[in-house]
Amino acid sequence: MKIRQNVRHWAAKKALTMPVVGQKTNDWLVDLHTRVFLKKADEDRQEERRAHLDDFFDATMDTYVAALDSGYSEAEAREITHVQANFDFYNHGWTEMMEFPSDELADHYDRYAEFFERWGITISDPLGEFEPADGVAEAPSTPEKLDDPEHPHAEGGFADDVYVETDDGELVVGGQDEPDDVDVTDAPGVDAEDGEEAGAD
Repeated sequence: MKIRQNVRHWAAKKALTMPVVGQKTNDWLVDLHTRVFLKKADEDRQEERRAHLDDFFDATMDTYVAALDSGYSEAEAREITHVQANFDFYNHGWTEMMEFPSDELADHYDRYAEFFERWGITISDPLGEFEPADGVAEAPSTPEKLDDPEHPHAEGGFADDVYVETDDGELVVGGQDEPDDVDVTDAPGVDAEDGEEAGAD
């Protein structure tokens, strides 16, 4: 998958493992991801999916931290959560929200199979053991879209590794090295003036 990586991603990584600041960053990132992905859905479908996405993305924040703790890089850990989301989108027939084509689902699963198997994550059960105790809000599916899936927001051909686009537009396979001078105040959500410009990927 192709994702971006900049100073705010590194700061978010640092913030998410800290008290108080971590929760603020968590909440901000959940809200951001929900807003970004809802914009990819038909307007008349957006509100009915909001609560589900909020719950789902909140759970993937725990996945992200667990992946970091398991030794995955920042880019890999973040990609893992995006793969989970795309499993969920596929299961609901929300193909217009997917970031890679449905025929690459198995390829993305296989790359992180060791992590996914450890936590009970499958394509049909994208949260596995990260499923909240009180579950995730339900949302209507559109299974008819799976018959002839359209992926207007998907980019295929990036299923063999994590591809990171830097702020300079350079594409780095595998991601970048973590900077030495990461400032947690650069994390999204820490500054009340934060907007959507950080991006969800």
